[in-house]
Amino acid sequence: MHRGVAVVTGASSGIGAATARHLAKEGFDVVVGARRFDRVRELADTIGGTALSLDVDDDESVDAFCDAIDSCRVLVNNAGGAFGLDPVEKADLQDWQRMFDTNVLGTVRMRKALLPKLEATGDGHVVLMGSVAGLEGYIGGSGYNAAKFAVHALHQVLRMELLGRPIRVTEIDPGACETEFSLVRFEGDAERAAKVYDGLTPLTADDVAECVTFAVTRPSHVNIDQIVLMPRDQANARMFHRRPS
Repeated sequence: MHRGVAVVTGASSGIGAATARHLAKEGFDVVVGARRFDRVRELADTIGGTALSLDVDDDESVDAFCDAIDSCRVLVNNAGGAFGLDPVEKADLQDWQRMFDTNVLGTVRMRKALLPKLEATGDGHVVLMGSVAGLEGYIGGSGYNAAKFAVHALHQVLRMELLGRPIRVTEIDPGACETEFSLVRFEGDAERAAKVYDGLTPLTADDVAECVTFAVTRPSHVNIDQIVLMPRDQANARMFHRRPS
C-alpha cells in the first residue's frame, strides 16, 4: 500500500530515526531531515527514503528543505531537545533560546512551510512530538518544561484552527525514553546520562515510533488527538519506581 510522503524532522537518531523506519514499513515514502546529514543519508539508504539537510532553527534551511519536497501527507515534527537542568534563578538564556528555537519555533517553521502541501493531499496529518514535561513541571526542567508546554498549546490551537480542513493533528507525549536525549542534555556526559535510567526499564524509540505510526494510519475521519505513554516504572513526570541495582 502506498500511503504518500511522510516527512520526519530530527531523524538522525532516536525517536526520529525509529519513526522513519516504521513509516517506511507501513508504505510511506519517507523524507528524513536533520543537521547531521551523514546520519540521515545512511538511514534513507536503508529504508529506501530520501535524505535532505535540515536545520529547523534556520529559515533558509527550512525553506530549501520544503521547496525540495513535491508532496507531503504526514509531517512528524520530531526535532527538539533539552539543554541543562538549571533552576529559573540561574537560567542560562542561551539554553532557553536553543530549546524554544528547536522545539517551538522549528515546529512552527515546518508547519507553515508545508501546510499548503499537507492540505493539497486531502488527508494531511501533523504530528507534534511533545513530552510529559509539557504536561507537568519538575524541578530542573524549567526551560524544557516551558518549551514543551508551548508545544502542547500549539497542538491545541492548531486543532482548532484547522478544524473543517482536511488535516489531522496529533500530539505524542513520551515519558522516560532511552535515546540520545539525556546525552545531549548533559553535554555528552555518558555516565550521568545513563544514571537517568538506573533501576527502571524506560521506553525505547521504537515504542514511541509505534504510537506515531498507529496515529497516522487510522482512517482519515479518525483523529488521535493525543497519546501519553510512559514506562510502567513511571507514574508521572517526577515519580519513578527504581529497582535496586
